Amino acid sequence: MSKVTISLNGRAFTIGCEEGQQAYLRELASHLDGHVREISEKVGQIGDLRLLLMASLIVADELREAQGRVQTVEEELDALKSRLSDADSKRRNDRAQAAEALVQAAERLEALAADGDAGESA
Repeated sequence: MSKVTISLNGRAFTIGCEEGQQAYLRELASHLDGHVREISEKVGQIGDLRLLLMASLIVADELREAQGRVQTVEEELDALKSRLSDADSKRRNDRAQAAEALVQAAERLEALAADGDAGESA
């Protein structure tokens, strides 16, 4: 297990983490610290616990918004997949109808050609 030092509201904290996760934890802490600093600029130093609580609520709100956007995008993707599937089915059906029409036309042409050959030999 590795350790990483992060900074929140100007205070350093050392925490344990999985090997290779140090940069990611620093990035997360930096995001949280940005919110803490923004809040402290607006309301002053109201104590680390309250600042962290308020910042955590903001981050939770960001997460909820992101989850909502993901759900919306997934619903749009499902709708597009359905439309694509419907269009693909229609395309296959159209191709089958076109192939059938070609077969029927070829049969008619062959029949006409056969009738023409029969008329010439009589």
